[in-house]
Amino acid sequence: MEEELNSLVKVGVSTIMSVSYCFFLPPRIKSGFFRLISILPVCVLFLVLPLFLSFPLFSSPAAILLILADLKLILFSFDQGPLSPLPSNIFLFTCFTCFPIQRQKNPKPQAGGQDQMHTWIFAIKVVLLGVVLHLYHWKTLPPIMLLGLYPPFLYVLLEVSLTLFRILLTIILKCNLEPHFKEPYLATSLQDFWGRRWNLLVSASLRACVYTPVRRVCQRLMCSDDSAMLISVLATFIVSGVFHEVLFFYIIGEMPTGELTLFFVLHGVCTVGEVAVKRTAFAQRWVVRQMLSRLLTVGFVVVTTWWLFFPPWIRSNVTEKCFNEASLLIDFLRRKLIFLYLKTQVISVN
Repeated sequence: MEEELNSLVKVGVSTIMSVSYCFFLPPRIKSGFFRLISILPVCVLFLVLPLFLSFPLFSSPAAILLILADLKLILFSFDQGPLSPLPSNIFLFTCFTCFPIQRQKNPKPQAGGQDQMHTWIFAIKVVLLGVVLHLYHWKTLPPIMLLGLYPPFLYVLLEVSLTLFRILLTIILKCNLEPHFKEPYLATSLQDFWGRRWNLLVSASLRACVYTPVRRVCQRLMCSDDSAMLISVLATFIVSGVFHEVLFFYIIGEMPTGELTLFFVLHGVCTVGEVAVKRTAFAQRWVVRQMLSRLLTVGFVVVTTWWLFFPPWIRSNVTEKCFNEASLLIDFLRRKLIFLYLKTQVISVN
């Protein structure tokens, strides 16, 4: 554990030094190709750094944050994304580069009743996370039920942890930050789920890095607006699938199986088909009730995650490894604190 923590410190120091370089030098270069060239070495380094971590407990968040940082820096090369306009100081620049946060562009004041309702909903999610964690450790549950716990576990874990993190950074940075999720279980279509409700920061980054450039290229190639849009949507899902395969490699250290890419390609194809069908005259006359569309959308997402997304993670026992490593970390810190306490007592006696 001590060796892993030393590696984590080295990765953190390397990241901060690289981000400091990006704050001071590239902004002096005009946005565009040449600024991108000046930032590319940092982007390559960020792809290498997670390889120095062997514990999934550390490598998984490091890989996610560094991949997101690469997307933000690429957008920054063209004066776009969360880093544009340039933050006023290096601390803010480092936070917006290294953490999954984005400034809220048009914050809307909410009524007291809405705030109270959101507080209650968040409290319910915290309780649900505790219940799911308890059930996960209840080994007498049949495997099919444990598999069924994965979708709610992933969602509430991300929602609770990222919301608490966002609240903390809102206080520290004294600015409004965009939420990461917008009640994805209320999605009425795949387009609504992926584009407006699930992991909004990643969606915005992929939209700017992949969707918009691909659509412009297609339009220049004399494609119709509809065709350009559909091709861009599919390309965005393919890139997202590749990113998840790379993330899987960082965390597990094994070659990807292709199931994660297939998951996102499937959702890309279905989203493209959904958009195309909605534009037909027949679909515009046929009104589907919201409750039914929500059940169909969430049901499709859950079933396909059971089929393609979760099996690679389950086979590699990532969750079990993270729990074991968390226990090792807690035990290590406890022993260190006891040692420091005893050392302090010996010094005070002498």
